[in-house]
Amino acid sequence: GPSLTHTAFTMADAPAVTIRTRKFIKNALLQRRQMIVDVIHPGRANVSKAELQENLAKMHSVTDNTLVFLQGMQTQFGGGKTTGFCCIYDNLDAAKKFEMKYKLVRNGLGEKAESSRKQLKEAKNRKKKVRGTGRRMAAHKAKKAAKG
Repeated sequence: GPSLTHTAFTMADAPAVTIRTRKFIKNALLQRRQMIVDVIHPGRANVSKAELQENLAKMHSVTDNTLVFLQGMQTQFGGGKTTGFCCIYDNLDAAKKFEMKYKLVRNGLGEKAESSRKQLKEAKNRKKKVRGTGRRMAAHKAKKAAKG
Protein backbone atom coordinates (compact mmCIF):
# COMPACT_ATOMS: atom_id res chain seq x y z
CA GLY A 1 0.00 0.00 0.00
CA PRO A 2 1.00 3.63 -0.23
CA SER A 3 3.37 4.58 2.54
CA LEU A 4 2.86 8.24 3.25
CA THR A 5 5.18 10.54 5.09
CA HIS A 6 4.07 13.94 6.24
CA THR A 7 6.04 16.56 8.10
CA ALA A 8 3.98 19.12 9.93
CA PHE A 9 5.15 22.32 11.55
CA THR A 10 2.73 23.24 14.29
CA MET A 11 3.03 25.06 17.60
CA ALA A 12 5.59 27.80 17.13
CA ASP A 13 8.24 26.49 19.53
CA ALA A 14 7.81 22.72 19.07
CA PRO A 15 10.14 20.80 16.75
CA ALA A 16 8.79 19.21 13.58
CA VAL A 17 6.69 16.08 13.79
CA THR A 18 6.87 13.37 11.13
CA ILE A 19 3.88 11.13 10.58
CA ARG A 20 4.31 7.89 8.65
CA THR A 21 1.59 5.40 7.84
CA ARG A 22 2.16 1.74 7.07
CA LYS A 23 0.12 -1.44 6.53
CA PHE A 24 -2.50 0.63 4.76
CA ILE A 25 -5.69 -1.33 4.02
CA LYS A 26 -8.82 -0.18 2.24
CA ASN A 27 -11.50 -2.03 4.22
CA ALA A 28 -14.53 -1.95 1.93
CA LEU A 29 -16.69 -4.04 4.26
CA LEU A 30 -16.44 -1.51 7.07
CA GLN A 31 -16.27 1.43 4.62
CA ARG A 32 -12.97 2.69 5.97
CA ARG A 33 -9.25 2.99 5.40
CA GLN A 34 -7.14 1.60 8.20
CA MET A 35 -3.44 1.86 8.89
CA ILE A 36 -0.72 1.89 11.48
CA VAL A 37 0.52 5.36 12.32
CA ASP A 38 4.11 6.06 13.33
CA VAL A 39 4.72 9.50 14.78
CA ILE A 40 8.33 10.63 15.10
CA HIS A 41 8.57 13.55 17.52
CA PRO A 42 12.15 14.10 18.71
CA GLY A 43 12.56 16.78 21.37
CA ARG A 44 8.89 16.71 22.16
CA ALA A 45 7.07 14.77 24.87
CA ASN A 46 4.12 13.79 22.74
CA VAL A 47 1.70 14.87 20.04
CA SER A 48 -1.97 15.40 20.84
CA LYS A 49 -4.54 13.16 19.17
CA ALA A 50 -6.35 16.25 17.89
CA GLU A 51 -3.20 17.41 16.12
CA LEU A 52 -2.62 13.96 14.62
CA GLN A 53 -6.26 13.79 13.52
CA GLU A 54 -5.87 17.09 11.72
CA ASN A 55 -2.66 16.06 9.96
CA LEU A 56 -3.94 12.60 8.97
CA ALA A 57 -7.11 14.19 7.58
CA LYS A 58 -4.91 16.49 5.47
CA MET A 59 -2.73 13.60 4.32
CA HIS A 60 -5.69 11.53 3.18
CA SER A 61 -7.65 14.55 1.91
CA VAL A 62 -10.54 14.13 4.32
CA THR A 63 -12.62 17.24 4.96
CA ASP A 64 -14.13 16.14 8.29
CA ASN A 65 -11.65 15.48 11.11
CA THR A 66 -14.27 13.56 13.10
CA LEU A 67 -14.05 10.69 10.59
CA VAL A 68 -10.45 10.04 11.67
CA PHE A 69 -10.32 7.66 14.64
CA LEU A 70 -7.03 7.17 16.47
CA GLN A 71 -6.52 4.49 19.07
CA GLY A 72 -3.88 2.63 21.03
CA MET A 73 -1.20 5.28 20.81
CA GLN A 74 1.88 4.01 22.61
CA THR A 75 5.09 5.94 23.06
CA GLN A 76 8.32 4.00 22.77
CA PHE A 77 10.50 3.79 25.84
CA GLY A 78 12.80 6.82 25.82
CA GLY A 79 10.29 8.86 23.82
CA GLY A 80 10.68 10.31 20.38
CA LYS A 81 8.41 7.80 18.65
CA THR A 82 4.76 6.88 19.10
CA THR A 83 2.85 4.17 17.27
CA GLY A 84 -0.88 3.62 17.04
CA PHE A 85 -3.80 2.56 14.87
CA CYS A 86 -5.98 4.78 12.71
CA CYS A 87 -9.29 4.29 10.91
CA ILE A 88 -10.62 6.84 8.45
CA TYR A 89 -14.27 6.29 7.60
CA ASP A 90 -15.71 7.10 4.18
CA ASN A 91 -18.73 8.87 5.66
CA LEU A 92 -20.47 9.77 8.91
CA ASP A 93 -23.05 6.99 8.65
CA ALA A 94 -20.36 4.33 8.35
CA ALA A 95 -18.52 5.73 11.35
CA LYS A 96 -21.67 5.76 13.45
CA LYS A 97 -22.61 2.25 12.34
CA PHE A 98 -19.29 0.49 12.88
CA GLU A 99 -17.36 2.40 15.52
CA MET A 100 -17.83 1.68 19.21
CA LYS A 101 -20.01 4.06 21.23
CA TYR A 102 -17.28 5.27 23.56
CA LYS A 103 -15.04 6.09 20.61
CA LEU A 104 -17.84 8.05 18.96
CA VAL A 105 -18.21 10.02 22.20
CA ARG A 106 -14.45 10.57 22.25
CA ASN A 107 -14.55 11.92 18.69
CA GLY A 108 -17.52 14.16 19.44
CA LEU A 109 -20.01 12.17 17.34
CA GLY A 110 -22.08 10.69 20.17
CA GLU A 111 -23.49 11.53 23.55
CA LYS A 112 -22.45 9.76 26.72
CA ALA A 113 -25.44 8.04 28.29
CA GLU A 114 -25.68 9.39 31.81
CA SER A 115 -26.54 6.77 34.37
CA SER A 116 -25.52 6.51 37.96
CA ARG A 117 -23.38 3.67 39.22
CA LYS A 118 -26.16 2.67 41.58
CA GLN A 119 -28.72 2.40 38.75
CA LEU A 120 -26.41 0.17 36.75
CA LYS A 121 -25.77 -2.09 39.72
CA GLU A 122 -29.47 -2.36 40.54
CA ALA A 123 -30.27 -3.29 36.95
CA LYS A 124 -27.54 -5.94 37.04
CA ASN A 125 -28.88 -7.43 40.26
CA ARG A 126 -32.44 -7.51 38.91
CA LYS A 127 -31.09 -9.35 35.88
CA LYS A 128 -29.43 -11.94 38.10
CA LYS A 129 -32.79 -12.97 39.58
CA VAL A 130 -34.21 -14.07 36.22
CA ARG A 131 -33.25 -17.45 34.83
CA GLY A 132 -33.64 -19.09 31.44
CA THR A 133 -35.74 -17.83 28.57
CA GLY A 134 -37.01 -14.66 30.22
CA ARG A 135 -33.47 -13.43 30.71
CA ARG A 136 -33.11 -11.33 27.59
CA MET A 137 -36.48 -9.69 28.11
CA ALA A 138 -35.64 -8.87 31.73
CA ALA A 139 -32.27 -7.43 30.71
CA HIS A 140 -34.03 -5.25 28.16
CA LYS A 141 -36.55 -4.04 30.76
CA ALA A 142 -33.77 -3.34 33.25
CA LYS A 143 -31.88 -1.32 30.67
CA LYS A 144 -35.01 0.70 29.88
CA ALA A 145 -35.62 1.34 33.57
CA ALA A 146 -32.02 2.49 34.06
CA LYS A 147 -32.30 4.90 31.12
CA GLY A 148 -35.56 6.60 32.03
